[in-house]
Amino acid sequence: MKLIFAIVSKDDSYDVQDALTQERYSVTKLASSGGFLRSGNVTFLIGTQDELVDHAIEIISSKSKQRMEMMPAMDYGMNNVMSVAPNIPVHVGGATIFVVDMERFEKV
Repeated sequence: MKLIFAIVSKDDSYDVQDALTQERYSVTKLASSGGFLRSGNVTFLIGTQDELVDHAIEIISSKSKQRMEMMPAMDYGMNNVMSVAPNIPVHVGGATIFVVDMERFEKV
């Protein structure tokens, strides 16, 4: 058995969850937030058989797309005074996936 941790953008989370549950994966959804952009994320916990891991990752990948967003850049000028610099493009979205061995899995 494997445990998949999949961290996806909140914007993609509904599509990811729907696709996984349609394929009969048991999914637990946790709200989380990213450190870099402080954006809303969702962390999915998915317990599955070893041979189904690649299929689950394909589903997650197909529903978690990277995109560009414009973010304000902070600039510290003279006298350490913060000002807003022109917006910069930043890649957001996609998924970060961890797969770990699971010794035991029970539903009670």
